[in-house]
Amino acid sequence: MPSFTDQIGRTITVPAIPRRIISVVPSQTELLFDLGLTDQVVGITKFCIHPAVCFQTKTRVGGTKELKMDAIHQLQPDLIIANKEENVKEQIEELAAHYPVWVSDVNNLADAYNMIEHIGLITDTQQAAGEIVSAIEKGFGQLPSPPKRPKAIYLIWKNPYMTIGGDTFIHAMLEAAGFKNCYALEKRYPEISLAEIRSQQPAILLLSSEPFPFQQKHITDLQKELPDTKILLVDGEMFSWYGSRLIKAPQYFQILQKQITGTN
Repeated sequence: MPSFTDQIGRTITVPAIPRRIISVVPSQTELLFDLGLTDQVVGITKFCIHPAVCFQTKTRVGGTKELKMDAIHQLQPDLIIANKEENVKEQIEELAAHYPVWVSDVNNLADAYNMIEHIGLITDTQQAAGEIVSAIEKGFGQLPSPPKRPKAIYLIWKNPYMTIGGDTFIHAMLEAAGFKNCYALEKRYPEISLAEIRSQQPAILLLSSEPFPFQQKHITDLQKELPDTKILLVDGEMFSWYGSRLIKAPQYFQILQKQITGTN
């Protein structure tokens, strides 16, 4: 039986090419479908909204942080795809006592490529995985870097405001998109105050669509406090989804650059 090492150093044994897969990570669920594994995926979370056919037809096993163990046991998976950050450690350890659980840990593009290639290997879809990685590499390779990288703060939450540190995947995407993260020296997801945001004097403030659903009204409120900062709503999936959605990210970042600079 083949063995595979996941991204947190655990070794799992998969009896054969998996035929009943549960994904508890939205961006990796989308990847599985893009690898051609529509029939093999039997379970997803309520946040696995892409592709739409998956969300509409597959059994939902709870949320990423609140998995329904009974629903998972009923599906009898032969592989579960999880993530160190997005899932709860105790729940994953409980599942690992019953099923092969491959855990990803993605903090930059290199980690994302590694994850995609390994899932391709485990599911016998190496060719499709390689094509996805090549497409992502090509897109980011063609993404122009602005002559001047504006200071930016990326908000993921409100009450309290939370931003992203330099050891996160969103930071890697923020840098790739041409921005200088004001909180690059911080770890993970620090809480910050409006006064601290103001003191950083960011040129750009990006309000993510997830996990907190920032809206235009939040721009209006913040603009009063930050009159010299350009504030934009951005698609959080383009900054935080580390599966096949990365194919679309470079074009989105280029459009965002043009929106900020006012060029066509």
